Parts: sequence; C-alpha cells; structure tokens
Amino acid sequence: MSDLIFGLVSIVIGVAASYGVFWLLNFLLSLLPERIYRKVNWMAFLLPAALLVILVLVAPLVQTVTWSFKSDNAKEWVGFKNYVEIFTDEVKPDKIEVKKEEGAVFVADDRILDDRFMDILLNNLLWVLVVPAATVIVGTATATLTNQVGPKRERVFKSLIFMPMAISFVAASTIWAYFYSFVPPGRPEVGLLNALVQLFGGDAQPWLTIDKGRLNSFLLMVVIIWLQGGYAMVVISAAIKNVPVETLEAAQLDGANSWQVFFRVVLPQVWGTVMSVFVTILIMVMKIFDIVLSMTRGNFTTSVLAFEWYKEFFENSNLGPASAVVTILVVLIAPLMWLQIRTVRQQESLR
Repeated sequence: MSDLIFGLVSIVIGVAASYGVFWLLNFLLSLLPERIYRKVNWMAFLLPAALLVILVLVAPLVQTVTWSFKSDNAKEWVGFKNYVEIFTDEVKPDKIEVKKEEGAVFVADDRILDDRFMDILLNNLLWVLVVPAATVIVGTATATLTNQVGPKRERVFKSLIFMPMAISFVAASTIWAYFYSFVPPGRPEVGLLNALVQLFGGDAQPWLTIDKGRLNSFLLMVVIIWLQGGYAMVVISAAIKNVPVETLEAAQLDGANSWQVFFRVVLPQVWGTVMSVFVTILIMVMKIFDIVLSMTRGNFTTSVLAFEWYKEFFENSNLGPASAVVTILVVLIAPLMWLQIRTVRQQESLR
C-alpha cells in the first residue's frame, strides 16, 4: 500500500513541478518586449525537454563512450584495448602453433578471434532474426482470426492473449522455467514439457542446457514471443479493422478467396503498422536481458550483449569493458532506431 501511495504522490509532484517549470519560464519570457516574446515564447516549452534529454540521454551516452576507452576503473586511457580484448583472445607463444593447427582465426601474431564473443553475437543475431518475425506472424494470425469470431468472443480471446503483457519478464521467465524444468530420474516430474515428452514415450531432457543447434536459445525466445504476441495482435488488429470495406468487397466481387483477400488486399494496406510493430520488437530484442538472466544466467551458450554488459559492470566491476560492450550495442541499435523513425514517418504520410 505504501508503494502505491508513494507512486501516486510522485506522479502528482511530477505533474505539479512540470507545470511550475513551464509557467515560470513562460512568465519570465513574457517580461520581454512583445515583439521579442512572440519570437522566443517557444523556448518555454522546448528548453525543459531539451535539458531533460541532454541530462538523461546525451550525457550518459557520451560518458559511456568515453569510459569504453579507459581502464577497468575508468581512470586511465587505454585506447582501443577494451574493444580488442572483447573480440579476441591472447594466445601464449607455446600455444600458437597448436591453435594454427586447430584452425583458429588469427587477427594478429598472438591474438585469435574470441569464439565465446562470436557466439554472443550469433545469439543476438538469432534473436533479431527469429523473435520479431515470429511475433509479428503470431500477432497477425491471432488478430485476423479473433476479428472474425464475433464481438463477445473477440473480447474474451483478445483479453486472454493479451494477458501475458501484464506479466514482467522475470515473472514470465519463472513460469517458463518450470515449464522447461528437468529433475533427475527417480524424482517426481514437475516440468510440463518433460511430462508431455514422457507421456508419449520419450525421455526427459534438460532443455535449457542443450545448446546443440542453439535449442536452448530458441526455447528462451518462445518466452518473449508469448509475452509480446498480444501487443502485436492488438496493434495489427486495429489496423485491419481500419481497412476500407469497399476494397474487400471489390476483391470478393472479382472472385478472390479469403487467402487472396488477406495477402493481396488487407496486408498491403496494414504493412506500415506491421513494420512498426516489427521494428519496435526488434529494438527491444536487441536489448534483451531479463529472460537470459532469470533462466540460464548466460550459461550453456545463451549469453547476449546486454547480459555481458551486466556481468562486466555489476559482477566484475569493469567499467571500461562494460562500457565497450554497451557502445557496441548502441552502434548495432542505432540503424534500427533510424528504421523505426522512418517507418513512423511513412505511416504518418499515408494518413
């Protein structure tokens, strides 16, 4: 109860403080001559927002990039050393020939590509390729189907599908960890997946430790698809309902079947919304952290960039290397942000 009261008080104070700042700036500017005031009154609204963006976004970003070129305690300049050590491993002189025979990729006389970090980048790539596409497909399918079951059933089905959105990533990870749970032979089975496998005559498996074919990483991806499928459904469903009925009737009069109507008439008209949902989930997936931390702690070849930053910063207290990992993540996310802004602008131009 105290947390609720604290939250409400914070909201009231925040709104009051914001109103006070805008009122004060507008009052100070109104003291200027009328001719000047008309030209600069916009500053009363822009300056607080610009200052907040600088303090919350720009300044921390500049500090992080700066720290990425410093030592573990962020006091001494080390140049690109952190980046070199992230991507490569040092090989001792007596092991160089052995590594060459093993086929290791040398980037310098005594340094090879770090297989572990390459696995992390591969995991991030798999998350990017699989999760947004799968979530959009699930959202589009459920949106299309629930739009056709009648108003009452539609509300019930959409509420059930959207319900996981109310669960935090950690809570969802706990639920799915029990679903994938594995217990040694001789003890009662508690994992639903293994119970189903045994029901059909199979053997229980430690699913989250199986990294062959990145199976455990794909199992982690299921969690976020389950969480975000409802969001994709709601947004895409609203777009589908806004498709002009005349276009659907014209396609049906031309003899188009249901599949042709959807793929050739409906989907092209909601493509901007689909892409917006896709890019939004894509950016979120690039920063995925909670699910990996809660279910595997990055073990068994499931680690991702955001979790590596967490380990370096909070567990190892290495400010320089942690900042370098974050900087790499920012560089990878920046083009996606540009793509999202471009998609939103295209949607606005079509309205």
